[in-house]
Amino acid sequence: MRDSYMLDDPAFLAWQQGKRLDRADRASWWRPWCDTVAGAVGRGVVMRRARIVSEPVTDYIRYEYDVTHPNVVAGELVRWLPRRRTTDLALPGVDFWLFDGEVALFNHFTGDGQWADPDMETTTDPRVVRLCDSAFEAVWERGIDHAQFTV
Repeated sequence: MRDSYMLDDPAFLAWQQGKRLDRADRASWWRPWCDTVAGAVGRGVVMRRARIVSEPVTDYIRYEYDVTHPNVVAGELVRWLPRRRTTDLALPGVDFWLFDGEVALFNHFTGDGQWADPDMETTTDPRVVRLCDSAFEAVWERGIDHAQFTV
């Protein structure tokens, strides 16, 4: 939901200085998250991520786009939706993860993109979970597959 996060992240700073993933060297970018995704997908779980972005995209979104390659290779489905195409959608005001249509986890950030305190909250309130589910499905339906989206 944000156009930038933690602009002081060492990985983002290195990317700004020209460091890029070597797509031919899987060992250099495969990380614990990819193991989690690959294991879940291997068990038949579908993992989807949708990103809403302003255009033109920020440098941080260019970075996110670059580092999404490992997620896709691991089996995560990723779509991107330009923010201007969301004007008629009811969306939660913060980033969230939805688990099995039963639990919503909200991520909270400060105005400058740092983790807030507290940084996360969860709910099993069926009304809130349904709102998140319907919002995600609407974004997913309109989203552009990672392979077709350009930054």
